[in-house]
Amino acid sequence: MAKSTDVRPVIKLRSTAGTGYTYVTRKNRRTHPDRLVLRKYDPVARRHVPFREDR
Repeated sequence: MAKSTDVRPVIKLRSTAGTGYTYVTRKNRRTHPDRLVLRKYDPVARRHVPFREDR
């Protein structure tokens, strides 16, 4: 039985520090239709920075 991927798609979170580092996660498209922004650790920049959803 396959999962429905259209409701919870896999998205990339790209660092706003310009390092090119990414996180991969899933989000619920019904509850969060806009672009996701999370503050996470960037090991290249060695600090916490906002990560924006990259489509």
